[in-house]
Amino acid sequence: MTLPGADQILIEREFHAPAAMVWRALTEPELVRRWWHARRGEITVCEIDLRVGGTWRYAMRPFSGREFAFHGQFLEVVPQQRIVQTEVFEPLPDAVATTTLTLSEHGGLTQLRTLVAHSTPEARDLHVNSGMESGMQDAFELLEQVARTLP
Repeated sequence: MTLPGADQILIEREFHAPAAMVWRALTEPELVRRWWHARRGEITVCEIDLRVGGTWRYAMRPFSGREFAFHGQFLEVVPQQRIVQTEVFEPLPDAVATTTLTLSEHGGLTQLRTLVAHSTPEARDLHVNSGMESGMQDAFELLEQVARTLP
């Protein structure tokens, strides 16, 4: 994770799986349910209407703690290459972020570049200080396992 701007977070990760399989693991609800929890709880909602103007919503009940949710809208969808979406952590509805996910494949390896642009530097700092990095790394390990098992 790097912080390229005062309101931005950049996460880059390489997966040992083709881009088509990583795309499926990122966009198909039954597959997202297999990795998004990062082994920290139970996914209670996973809704994805993958089209420009479509919406998404994920909710999770952690093993210890109260349920929380995120939602947003798809602004751009280029299959197997790019998704631009809004993201709202529901307890902070005014802190809307725009997330750009870009996939590129080289020799069977897929690079996922996730740029999160927050509405303010303070919102970015809350995100960074939430402990999200370790959860995201655990989730990405599971995502890779899911992608590698797809036909």
